[in-house]
Order: sequence, then structure tokens, then C-alpha cells
Amino acid sequence: MKEYTIQNTGNTIRYHDLPGKDLPILFIHGLGCAGTFDYPEVAAQKPLLDHRRILVDLLGAGYSDKPDDFAYTVEAHAEYLLEFINSLKIGPFLLFGHSLGGAVALAVADQCRDRLHQIILSESNLDPSSKGSTSKYIADFEMRDFIDRGFEKLVKESREDGNRIWSASQSVWLPKAAYLISKSAAAGGNPSWRDILYSLKCPRTFIFGEKSLPDADEQILAEHGIQIEIVKQAGHSMAWENPKGLAFAVGNAIHSAK
Repeated sequence: MKEYTIQNTGNTIRYHDLPGKDLPILFIHGLGCAGTFDYPEVAAQKPLLDHRRILVDLLGAGYSDKPDDFAYTVEAHAEYLLEFINSLKIGPFLLFGHSLGGAVALAVADQCRDRLHQIILSESNLDPSSKGSTSKYIADFEMRDFIDRGFEKLVKESREDGNRIWSASQSVWLPKAAYLISKSAAAGGNPSWRDILYSLKCPRTFIFGEKSLPDADEQILAEHGIQIEIVKQAGHSMAWENPKGLAFAVGNAIHSAK
């Protein structure tokens, strides 16, 4: 594991940097997840082995620092990730973002269009969080109430409902980090993450888990020229449910863009 210390705050993010001669892929995880937890098995699959694969834990999550005074908005995460990308001194690269990490990836993409070779999103947030989503559930709490009781309740109920992997990953998040990025998700982006996606000139792919379908966005995104990939035998948590299938979907997206 490697680490990078953000210049203006002194906070440290930690990440895996797996070598490869092909274009780097930066993986950005979603709410309650961590790159070093979610993506090692995905990154180890044959379609991605030739790529440099960078699996980062966002601030507040996984092995990265969990400062109490950080903003934890989608835009705040994107700001230090841009600094991190610059520190790696990489040229053209690919961005992968899952769920709420997809919104972060789009905010990053909006700021580095000249270097972005391709963006690949898996069931990404494109609009403000809607009722029924975890981020909207969290955002509807008062912050103190969520920190004092809501976070523990969410972890416990997730575990009891059988979502044990997500519960384990979520349990090491800073509760305030989960709350503030959820509030950011509920507010949406400006410009919207959907509008950013539509405006990007690089190849764009959106991945659905088979169990998440039907979804109206499958047709809507295709009509905007966005390639659609589907991971069989998986739903929203496709990195855990079918890591090989997700890796092949990412590989198909990369191959199609050549």
C-alpha cells in the first residue's frame, strides 16, 4: 500500500498502485466502500492485467485518514483527487467510478478533460439522490442524530439483512464522512453529473448489474452515445457479486474505445 499527503490539509490518502504498461485506470469507490477493499479481485482479472491499476480509498473511508474538519462533498473529494492525479505524473488515463464514486469521477473528469482518455461508470449517481437510495436515507437524518445513532443502526441492519460485506466496509467509515457526502449526493451537482457525462468528448461507458434492470437509463444513456455494458449475475454491488464479470465489462469498454 502507498500513501499520498494532500498539500493544503496534510491529510493522507492510501492506495494500491498495481503496475502495468497500458493506460492507468483510477478506480473510485462508492458510499460505504473502499478501493483497496472493493477492487483488488477485479484488478487481478485477465482483461485488466496489462493496465496500471490505482485503487484509492477516499478520505473518511478504508485506510485513508478520517479528518473531522473536511467538507466531504463530492466536489471536495474531486479537488484532492485532481492533486493526487497530478502527483502521479501520468498522461492520458481512464477513470472508473462506482455509484456515488461515479459522481466524484465525473467531477474529476470535468476538470481534466484534456487528459481523460475514457470514463467508465458502474451504476453511477447522475442526478440528486432519490427516495430509496442509501444516500437519501442518510441525508434525511439530522447530522448529530446520524452520527450518534443512525450510522450504527445502518451498519447493524445491513449486516442483519445479509449485506455483510458492505456492512463491514461501511463500519470503518467516519460517520460524518458518510453523512456529508450523502447530503452532497442529495443536493446534486452544479452542473449536474448527468450533464457533465453528456458533455464529455472521450469514450463513455455505463455498466449495469443484470439484477438492477430494468432501468430507464439503459435506453436514455444509449441514446446519448454512451456504451452500455451489463454484468451478469450481479446487482449494484457487482465488484463483490461478480468481480470477473465486472473486469470483463471494463475490458470490453476499453477494447471498444480503441
